[in-house]
Amino acid sequence: MATAYELALEKTRNGAKPEVAAAELVALMTLDEKVHCLDGGVPFWVGIKDITTGGYHSRPFRAAKVDRLGIPGFHFSDGPRGLVVGEATAFPVSMARGATFDPELEVRVGDAIGKELRTIGADLYGGICVNLLRHPAWGRAQETYGEDPHHVGEMGAGLTRGAQRHVMATLKHFALNSMENARFGVDVKVDERALHEVYLPHFKRIVDEGVACVMTAYNSVNGEWCGQNDVLLADILRHEWGFAGFVISDWIFGVRDGVKSLQAGLDVEMPYRMIRNAPIVAALSDGLVTEELVASAVTRTLTTMLKFNVGKLPVSDLSVLLCKEHVLLSQEVAEKAIVLLKNESIDGASLLPLNLKNGSKIAVFGRLAAMRNIGDGGSSDVMAPNVVTPLVGIQEHFANCEVVDYSQATLAAQVQQAKQSELAIVVVGYTREEEGEFIGDSEDTAAMVSQIPRQDDPELASEYKNYMKENHHYAPDELRIKSRNGTFSIGGDRESIRLSDADVQLIHAVAKVQPRTVVVIVAGSAVVMSEWINEVPAVVMGWYSGINGGHALANILSGTANPSGRLPFVIPHDESHLPFFDRNAKSITYDYWHGQWKLDRDGNTPMFPFGFGCSYTNFSFSDPEVEVSETVKFRCAVRNTGSRDGATVVQIYTGRNDSAIERPKRRLVAFKRVEVRAGETVQVECTTSYQSLATRDIQTHGWFVESGTWQLEIGQFSGDPNSLCESFMILQRIQL
Repeated sequence: MATAYELALEKTRNGAKPEVAAAELVALMTLDEKVHCLDGGVPFWVGIKDITTGGYHSRPFRAAKVDRLGIPGFHFSDGPRGLVVGEATAFPVSMARGATFDPELEVRVGDAIGKELRTIGADLYGGICVNLLRHPAWGRAQETYGEDPHHVGEMGAGLTRGAQRHVMATLKHFALNSMENARFGVDVKVDERALHEVYLPHFKRIVDEGVACVMTAYNSVNGEWCGQNDVLLADILRHEWGFAGFVISDWIFGVRDGVKSLQAGLDVEMPYRMIRNAPIVAALSDGLVTEELVASAVTRTLTTMLKFNVGKLPVSDLSVLLCKEHVLLSQEVAEKAIVLLKNESIDGASLLPLNLKNGSKIAVFGRLAAMRNIGDGGSSDVMAPNVVTPLVGIQEHFANCEVVDYSQATLAAQVQQAKQSELAIVVVGYTREEEGEFIGDSEDTAAMVSQIPRQDDPELASEYKNYMKENHHYAPDELRIKSRNGTFSIGGDRESIRLSDADVQLIHAVAKVQPRTVVVIVAGSAVVMSEWINEVPAVVMGWYSGINGGHALANILSGTANPSGRLPFVIPHDESHLPFFDRNAKSITYDYWHGQWKLDRDGNTPMFPFGFGCSYTNFSFSDPEVEVSETVKFRCAVRNTGSRDGATVVQIYTGRNDSAIERPKRRLVAFKRVEVRAGETVQVECTTSYQSLATRDIQTHGWFVESGTWQLEIGQFSGDPNSLCESFMILQRIQL
């Protein structure tokens, strides 16, 4: 006999509205069953023992299951660069993928990750991380796509579109969550224009794409925790944007007040029954919370599950894990993500691509050259086997050369080897120990630990405490989440956005004796290079580049692949050109100005501007056109004037010279990656809506577009001196 949930699914497939079928299903539930659906599937202490002994990487997390009615619940798993359960394909981190400026490629990545998620029965994907890169010191910068709202929104929408072919997707962390060490306690203060024009447009773009779920952030915004923030969850997300999916908390400490979180519109506390259950049960008994409010939350969750056919989704065969198609896709992404920042001539020819004779000696330096270094070791960690390091990629590609590994040698030995080689490749940057997800001891975590439910099972408490002591971890009253074998990497926000002293010393020493030096940077965001960049002819942004990243790097260096990556952030000459950043802040103000916009406003020329990247060929743009109707369309011709096939990114910026409103000098409103064969010309068209030109009206809380003359730049990076410059008219103020 079919269960009540199966009948509801059948009704939905036959044309019934999911919200109607869900409401009918909720009407069959007891109050206890409804309350059970408001938090994770197991009690806190049972769950915390599991997660601290490798559970995060062993199985999905279930919630909202009701056996009596056949409701299967949903099953959550991360993450942004691939499936985190078992061995799976590790894609380049999101920031690297942001450098591709290719939303359709991101659709393919989402599709692949979605398929791998279905091998373990997961149906809720936690990988759409789109917090804006306000400052490159942010430890989890690698999990987002960049600093620009339009660019981040389009890339996140692509990942959502691909993943939701197979699973529900979760958009996170809502909102203004771009600090790591202080994320549990910091209050972010922001005015209405900065909130809606800078820090939320990318979230709205992905809500408009139809994302199933939103995860709240740990921090507070304008004095209220995100998990119980009426302005964010009710006024903006539900009412203004019309979000119809369900809302979950961030993990473990994402709820501060169970009743307030329910009233604000947070539907499920994840991943355990922890903060909400007892207060909500008491509030129901006291009449402070109605059963209708509980039913509304459960209905939203079940509506989304029915809409996405949860419980009847096809399960992928295990053969899709690490399949050839996915591994090669990861390598394709890595190749398209690598940004060639500098490529000067040596003896009359650009150093890259390399043109080496058989038997040439290549010396490889740097502590990261032979390291399995594919990104953060926290919730986004992917356990990919057989990772191709930079060293291995170079060795295999240049098998006809003598590739010498001096990554672990003394500095004196490295200098001697550099002198004796035809080429030096220096791989430097960061690891998961120096940037990434962070959970450490602080006043904030101490306060949250006091919220942990009392342990009423002495045997379980004793077993857990003994385990922690035996493994030299923290005891329960000093709770620290563990990953994989029980240990999290140190991670956290960067202490500096420059390379380490040892890395800089190595570059100085090698470059002094070897003029043919290539520096490869491995990092999740910008690195200030001013103290060494003038000493080397070639610099490559290599990123945390996934399972086959070493092959991708070798293909770029050799010219087998033509670099087409573009910076998804600005790189300044000096840290002082960036916004104030205090990784231990209790309170911080986010204003309108960060990244390229701030440098433009302050008159600081960047070392490398937003959208910048070199190629082994050249492109010219011509024949610009603008058409203003229901939308704004931009057209131009792109010609490859070089001798190699290649790709560039057409970037369209708008601005106002005579605006009465303070706004960026130029703002990205559209972009398109185009591949052009040598000597050929392609026609490019991009479209944007009036919303991309709009200003938030702080009086009406609506939107308007200023009338008058708008400037247009079509170029290959922000401030490109070779941009095509046009203007167009908005005849009268447009109210949106």
